[in-house]
Amino acid sequence: MTNDIKKQIEQELEQAREVCSTSGSNSSDCAAAWDVVEELQAEASHQRQNQPIKTNFEKYCDANPDADECRLYDD
Repeated sequence: MTNDIKKQIEQELEQAREVCSTSGSNSSDCAAAWDVVEELQAEASHQRQNQPIKTNFEKYCDANPDADECRLYDD
């Protein structure tokens, strides 16, 4: 999840709370504000799922490409 979407979620959460406190928790404005928050959270979740997960060994090899155990040989 990128920091941009994280910030946007935080802003929309604040906005939703404000709208609901002003117009009431049963208002259509309140529901719409929370819908925006849910959509952003769903997008953040999709972004996390699409990122490849590296093993600790892969992270080690990224940091230490010259290590013997990280060398790749052609057959």
